[in-house]
Amino acid sequence: MIDSRVGGRPAVEGRVRASGKRPSAKTALNRPIAEAAVILLLTPVFLHPALWNGFPLLFFDTGAYILEGFGHVFVPERSPVYSLFLRYALGRQSLWFVAIVQCLIVSFVLVEFARAVRPRTSLWTMLGIGIFLSLFTGIAWIAGQIEPDCFTPVLVLAMYPLAFHVQRLGFVRGMLLALVCAFAIGCHPSHIGLAAGLALSIALLRLAAFFFRRRVRLPRPNIAIPALAVALGMTLVFAANYSLTRKVFLTRSGPMFFTARLVGDGIAKKTLHAVCPQQPLKLCPYKDYLPKTADGFLWGPYTPFNHIGRFYGPREEYSILVHESLKRYPAEILASGLWGAVRQFFMVRTGDGIAPAEWVLNPGFAHFMPWQSKAYLAARQQDGRLRFTGVNVVHVPLLFGALFCLALVLRQALRRRQWGRAMLPVYLFIALIGNALVCGMFSGPHDRYQSRLVWIVPFVLLLTERGAAGRALLRPVKK
Repeated sequence: MIDSRVGGRPAVEGRVRASGKRPSAKTALNRPIAEAAVILLLTPVFLHPALWNGFPLLFFDTGAYILEGFGHVFVPERSPVYSLFLRYALGRQSLWFVAIVQCLIVSFVLVEFARAVRPRTSLWTMLGIGIFLSLFTGIAWIAGQIEPDCFTPVLVLAMYPLAFHVQRLGFVRGMLLALVCAFAIGCHPSHIGLAAGLALSIALLRLAAFFFRRRVRLPRPNIAIPALAVALGMTLVFAANYSLTRKVFLTRSGPMFFTARLVGDGIAKKTLHAVCPQQPLKLCPYKDYLPKTADGFLWGPYTPFNHIGRFYGPREEYSILVHESLKRYPAEILASGLWGAVRQFFMVRTGDGIAPAEWVLNPGFAHFMPWQSKAYLAARQQDGRLRFTGVNVVHVPLLFGALFCLALVLRQALRRRQWGRAMLPVYLFIALIGNALVCGMFSGPHDRYQSRLVWIVPFVLLLTERGAAGRALLRPVKK
């Protein structure tokens, strides 16, 4: 079961008695030795695609993080928290250190989540679930990638036990999980919005539990620790930005990314035609020559964005353009953003952007870590030997099947008024929808944004519903 108590009965113990099987006390995750052992065992499991590749997996953005972290140069479009993480995780000596630490953090959060939600889960069951996820979902492809995407599911999975099972965690584990959650929040600007939405949802549930306490027995989550994690995550961003610029701010690239989305939607062109006669913005001469897509505007070789300074350009003018667009075309922007979020929710293919990128990354390797260049260039990724068509033939149907099964679990829990059991599916759907809204509305839909998070659905189902939804996930439903 999903919650520790449902309708006044100890759900986990009831499920164990009903099955007639009790996991060995020596290998249960509530034993520190088993807990530590499975964390260590899962780390190489999640690292295996990078090991097979011959080098940690890279993305086009990795070069900017390398420049910012190792060169101590502020890069407006990249998170300084993650960039400095590369530096302090000894990435300049070897990016393998970064990949190993990331896989260790992912393993730690998964095990602590399982320990809080299903404390009698055995070491071998948890290891089996980890192996299944590494083979049939994208978890291992993001955990071993030098990119902050692996920290999106970390913050989601860490926040749930901090809110709903903090007493089971204990002081030390709870503190460590809260610190990991705060770090994950600071690793990417989209994480701040996602984490704030989750914390707000938890607070609203607490209010609902108070106001409707005489009608239904809703769980009463802890709202202080998730809120503290969000505050700490934002503090990390402020501190990292200050260390690079000696100025305190949250982000400088937000207006640029939103402008790119407006360009892709065709709204920026209409706004420029309306405001340019009164306000001669630097984009005005290009209003009839804007690219067709947001990516074309930000990353194209001959885009107007390059001509006016890229992310170092007139930030205040981008803010004016965003403000005028929102004032003139609010309905169009909302409709386009919601459609982008809907598309984003269903874009879950593994491997988006994992391709050769020497033209972007070679300068960083040559300048900051030439001793890693040989291994980097010899990897399968740089040879173009990584293909994800066959992988996604397996991954995509399984993930959609998992989403369907999670919806069935939620429907059954709501019909039976099992509010405790319904909380985790509701939380997961809020996280998935929130991630799709943040990325789809403010940046534009890409497969990697949702694929980095959606694998938590089969993980939770296999952990909590192996007897019901787990079977539906692994084999066809009989009519």
